[in-house]
Amino acid sequence: MCGLVGIVGKSDISFDIFDALTVLQHRGQDGAGILTCNEGKFIQKKGEGLARDVFRPNDMSNLAAKMGIGHVRYPTAGSTGAALSQPFYVNSPYGIGLAHNGNLTNSEQLKHELFQDDLRHLNTESDSEVLLNIFAHELQNLGKLKPEPKDIFQAVRSVHARCRGGYAVVALLVNYGVVAFRDPNGIRPLVIGQRIKQSGTEFMIASESVALDVLGFSLIGDVEPGEVVFIDHHGTLYRDKGEEDSRLQPCIFEHVYFARADSLMDGISIYKTRIRQGAALAKKIIKLRPDHDIDVIIPIPDTSRTAGQALATELGVKFREGFMKNRYIGRTFIMPGQKARKKSVRQKLNPVPLEFKDKNVMLVDDSIVRGTTCKQIIEMARDAGAKSVYFASAAPPVRYPNVYGIDMPSSEELIAHNRTVDEIKTLIGADWLVYQDLDDLIRCSSEGNPSIASFECSVFSGEYVTGDVDQKYLDWLDESRNDKAQELLRNKKNTSNFVNLQDEL
Repeated sequence: MCGLVGIVGKSDISFDIFDALTVLQHRGQDGAGILTCNEGKFIQKKGEGLARDVFRPNDMSNLAAKMGIGHVRYPTAGSTGAALSQPFYVNSPYGIGLAHNGNLTNSEQLKHELFQDDLRHLNTESDSEVLLNIFAHELQNLGKLKPEPKDIFQAVRSVHARCRGGYAVVALLVNYGVVAFRDPNGIRPLVIGQRIKQSGTEFMIASESVALDVLGFSLIGDVEPGEVVFIDHHGTLYRDKGEEDSRLQPCIFEHVYFARADSLMDGISIYKTRIRQGAALAKKIIKLRPDHDIDVIIPIPDTSRTAGQALATELGVKFREGFMKNRYIGRTFIMPGQKARKKSVRQKLNPVPLEFKDKNVMLVDDSIVRGTTCKQIIEMARDAGAKSVYFASAAPPVRYPNVYGIDMPSSEELIAHNRTVDEIKTLIGADWLVYQDLDDLIRCSSEGNPSIASFECSVFSGEYVTGDVDQKYLDWLDESRNDKAQELLRNKKNTSNFVNLQDEL
């Protein structure tokens, strides 16, 4: 899961891109990058870490331009390093930079085609570089010295025809403008906004509407599934609806965890959706245990807070902030490796004993993925004096891998895979465990936009909307991207860095 931004303005937009990346930082903390175009040349700065650590004042001065794109990275391919920070770029044709959120499910096939048929070289294992080269090849095939909007639209249609999976993209064409497009299922989010100045209208593309809000852009709407948006360097907006068979099936896990509560996605308020999740969970609890003895509802900060408040209100139970959060520790879900995730939980959260002592506490989280975090938090609640510790998940059991850009590649790492709710309860050490029902979760989201017929719910249902995911692919994904594979890659990288340092010495 990554964060994207692209802006075409009337004056320097480099600081706007930086500000947008800091707002989207929750979508990725592994790396950040900005690519701008000034007087026919790319200017780029990218690196590992948070946006505030990657960019310095002199970097922003060098990046000054009227159009550019930016990216915050969350690794899904089991690898890290500055070389994998985005945007990526190629010099031919025209000069193209690209940033991508999502995952291609046919990337291995495409790598072969790019080498054998398109005669293009790939420098990394990233499927984002694959997508960039596919786009570049399709533009090159048109043979136009100066591409028009219709040429760009045609090239992206060809990208859709070749690429499978979930993807949202912003791209920068030297001297021409910014391109944005979204996969035909609309799995990954992308919105467009405008900001009107005396000098003219400026346009911005972003992963979430909150980035538009903070920078003073008004939301025009979502980039539709399969749609292509092109904003030329003069600031003229062009849109092409793309494939007729496109169908909006957005990722419901965005509503559960990834998106900020103050964002709008596909016409759905994330905040209101999470309120509905809490209310639906309360109804289930009342149905299961009408005589429950819950004394207090305590959310696990931050994403479960909204659902927790609604849950407490519906149950008529006290809502308390029982955990204090260290805001200088990143989101544990998106940290690479189980060891890093386990270590950071204790660093990130500390209980307030008065809220736990001698009480029957219900902890609320947005979801349970690997189970390590909630197990530690339950132990912390008991150590703080809780009499009983109940656990509620605002999402259903996560039983299946995600293949569209979320770091859940291995079913064996998911605590709910092939386990009953009682078995999970025992493993995490809870006195009672209650999950949201999938039908209720879908209803909570669809209530925000009834025109959406279905959602991408594969981690809960095992049904993959692109129709090209089989057990062979899932086995390959597991082998290449599970925690063990990631650890081997990190060790290899660290050894390589040590060797290089020794050579320098």
